[in-house]
Amino acid sequence: VGLRRFFFLTAGCTGAAVLIVEILGAKILAPWFGTSHFVWTAQIAVTLISLACGYYLGGCWVDRSAKPGKLYAAIIGAGIYLAATTPFTESLAYACLNLRLALGSLVASVVLFFVPLTLLAMVGPYLIRVLTQSVDAVGGNVGRLSAVSTLGSVVGTALIGYVLIPLCRNSVTLIITALALIGLGVIYYVIWGRGGARAGAIAAFLLTLGIGWFGANQDRYNGKFTTELFRVNSNFGQLQVIQSTTMPFRALENDYLTQNTYDNVTHASRASFTYLLGGLARMYATNLDDVLCIGLGVGIVPMQFATNGPRVDVAEINPAVVPIAQRFFDFQPDKMNIFIEDGRCYLNRCTNRYDAVCLDAFLGDSPPSHLMTREAFASIRRVLKPGGTLVINSFASFDAGRDFLGQSLAKTLRDVFGSVRVFGVHGGNTMYVASARETLEPLRQPDVANIHPYCWEKTRDTFRSPIEPNPAIGIVLTDDFNPSEFYDAMNREELRRNNAVAVRDRL
Repeated sequence: VGLRRFFFLTAGCTGAAVLIVEILGAKILAPWFGTSHFVWTAQIAVTLISLACGYYLGGCWVDRSAKPGKLYAAIIGAGIYLAATTPFTESLAYACLNLRLALGSLVASVVLFFVPLTLLAMVGPYLIRVLTQSVDAVGGNVGRLSAVSTLGSVVGTALIGYVLIPLCRNSVTLIITALALIGLGVIYYVIWGRGGARAGAIAAFLLTLGIGWFGANQDRYNGKFTTELFRVNSNFGQLQVIQSTTMPFRALENDYLTQNTYDNVTHASRASFTYLLGGLARMYATNLDDVLCIGLGVGIVPMQFATNGPRVDVAEINPAVVPIAQRFFDFQPDKMNIFIEDGRCYLNRCTNRYDAVCLDAFLGDSPPSHLMTREAFASIRRVLKPGGTLVINSFASFDAGRDFLGQSLAKTLRDVFGSVRVFGVHGGNTMYVASARETLEPLRQPDVANIHPYCWEKTRDTFRSPIEPNPAIGIVLTDDFNPSEFYDAMNREELRRNNAVAVRDRL
């Protein structure tokens, strides 16, 4: 009876592990490949192929020998494989960056996760055969094992989503999962196995501890030119505060993408987009008494507004960035109203009205697509006062052949607001200004006096560099049809590759 119950515990634990690895795998690959649908498609495809192969191999294997010891050896093998990937994930990811985004993320996912997921998928058919004593009991065993495994998957999903990702580094979560799997094998061999098998299982557990310690401690960000001041995992990626060891500036990075850079001596941003967001709002908004910022960043843009008098509301989806901004970037949350929620959700329930809305929300290497549609812009227009202005920060390109997103955003904004202006220089951020006014002309000249010297020239040139969109290119993006991730993949791939190489070179 005890062994039978342990088999069901095994089904539940391995079901949980499969979902943890599936979700965690995409998070592990995010610093190099982003969080686009390409990465999730690769991870889900590898998981499903692994399950199919594991079910088939498990059934064939158990028909040859129904000894449970073989199954627990496979589970231990899955744990060792998962642990062994931690020291080599970064090297593999950089190698796969030489491939296109879709192929590179698929190859990395196959190498890292196909083998352990296949081994774990063997559990179901193997245990069904071991537990079945007669044909009459097949249906009940299949139903019970499937139910327990599925409930385990639910528990695993909850653990990874609500506990492990927010509280643990990805490498630590992977090691915990590996140790839990090997622990199942250790328990089986200690209670029901033989002496040699027990010793081998315990040795595997200790080996995994060693690999885990090495891999987790190798996963640092300190180098010749930078030192890591702070790191935390969050529901929206890994957040790091990086301090330069050669110059007085620090940066907030989200999955290795720089969110902002800050001069910690002059207490000013070194990123041109922070001055462009506020500057364009002041140039084109008729008034600036009430401002909404969608996306906090490190709090520099909202602080610039609040310091100059307007009432400022901020919609920020990630609660982890608020204490980081306060601790490392001189952010003062008491100077504004902060709403921890998705920007689209905030807009849907908002009853306030604003003179300007600054949309500076990014999910990895791009603005979230659900904030870049006709319906989302209509919600923003609803909360704007007459004469109010929307300002958007983006990485959209207007280079020929790579301008689908840039042209589509302009077309969508024109469809909703009527008047649109676009500004950008090559290699810099692209800024959009939209308003329901019939003509959108600057009401004030930009103030470039207080811009940090590091980005002064680029900021000035962007103010002076309007872009004329081509109405023949792009589409109106809607909630129902927004293929921007697909058509903008080349730009995002290049951004990710360049950023990952820059990170490696700084170490």
